[in-house]
Amino acid sequence: MRPSPKHPAPVRSSLLRLGSAAAALVLALAACGGGPQDKGAAAPVPGVTDEPCPKAVNPDNGCIYLGIISDLSSGPFRLIGSSTTAAQQAFWRRVNQQGGIGGYDIDATTYVRDNKYDVATHKRAYQEIRTKVLALAQTLGSPMTTEILPLLKKDKMVASTVSWTSLWEFEDILIKSGTNYCFEAMNAVDYAVEAWGIDSVMAVHYPGDYGGDAAGGARIAAERNRLKFTDVPTPTGADKQRPAIDKIVKESPDLVLLSTGPQEATVLIGQATARGYRGRFIGSAPSWSKLMLKVKDRTTAEAIRTRFLQAAPWKPFATDTPGHAAMRAALGKVDPNDAYMAGWIWSYPLKTVLQTAIDQNKLTRAGLYQTLRNLGAVDYEGMLPTERTTGPGRAPASMRSTVLNTPADDGYTGVKTVKDFFTGPTARDHTLTEPCFKAS
Repeated sequence: MRPSPKHPAPVRSSLLRLGSAAAALVLALAACGGGPQDKGAAAPVPGVTDEPCPKAVNPDNGCIYLGIISDLSSGPFRLIGSSTTAAQQAFWRRVNQQGGIGGYDIDATTYVRDNKYDVATHKRAYQEIRTKVLALAQTLGSPMTTEILPLLKKDKMVASTVSWTSLWEFEDILIKSGTNYCFEAMNAVDYAVEAWGIDSVMAVHYPGDYGGDAAGGARIAAERNRLKFTDVPTPTGADKQRPAIDKIVKESPDLVLLSTGPQEATVLIGQATARGYRGRFIGSAPSWSKLMLKVKDRTTAEAIRTRFLQAAPWKPFATDTPGHAAMRAALGKVDPNDAYMAGWIWSYPLKTVLQTAIDQNKLTRAGLYQTLRNLGAVDYEGMLPTERTTGPGRAPASMRSTVLNTPADDGYTGVKTVKDFFTGPTARDHTLTEPCFKAS
């Protein structure tokens, strides 16, 4: 029998990345939002009903509704959003096929909403579904999540955010998996010191909580290693990189840390190299796309293949672990990209939170929030280390580790891992006192 939901006493509320996906996903996912019934709305606990889910795998189970607010149709990250969403839906479909959780199936399709990567649209979408779901399986975009954060706290709505800014280390209502941009950059610099003996590093990056966060981490690591550090913000657009290229060529740093998109990274690597730069590049995870392997210019292509590494929070799509294998089987025939990884990996801690809350008879919003705050180990089926403890500024080792990938034609997503999970001395010893982009 399923445990009857109980309402515990209120708990006090404390306190991009990824490649391309098949465009065919977009319209199908954007159309998922209009379920025929809002069963969760009338439940004693929002998003929980004794009635089965629509198209239930287990018709004798009740239903837990999860919300997804993503960029699915017209925003700049619609392909990332579609892949992440598809992976999450495949994850929960697998859970249901295995019997569900504690007498419940999980519905991650009825309350899918398209934010079009617009803050106001995202907020409206949340207000539309906030009384109908138990938790958010996805809230895509740092600006969008920041906008609804006060409402999430008010509602005690546990949420998985598709962004890796260190700002989230200070928000215990949000589910995190993998290393943030700041620690990732620290690890990249520490690796370059050890492997290549660098004396100087330049961070070329988008402004804000992606590029700025990585630049802040690079600055901290450079100071610890007594390196010359140069900060070079650069706008979006492959045709707007001339000033940054001039800086790279003029100063000739030993390492350039790229925290841009793939198009900008390609231009920066190719044109700096063509003008005589002979140093190395490490890119933050969102700087890579397998399309970079298709560059026609020989100078650019050679530089990408021989002098560029991608830093990432987890191993790529083709990796041989039980979790990777389960993900690939659940997704079926897709155009591989590492955005699928985000959707799949982020679902493990939410599954653990749900299972623990049910086991402890705490299947309420407040119960999930309390469970997340006290969450122990999460089994990622080998995709990430199992350690998981929380605390402001003190992310555990499993959220400070980075892998390094090199471009490879034989990788599903154009890369293969050359440096397994590691945590450099800067990330290992650093205590966050504020988001790292404030240090950039």
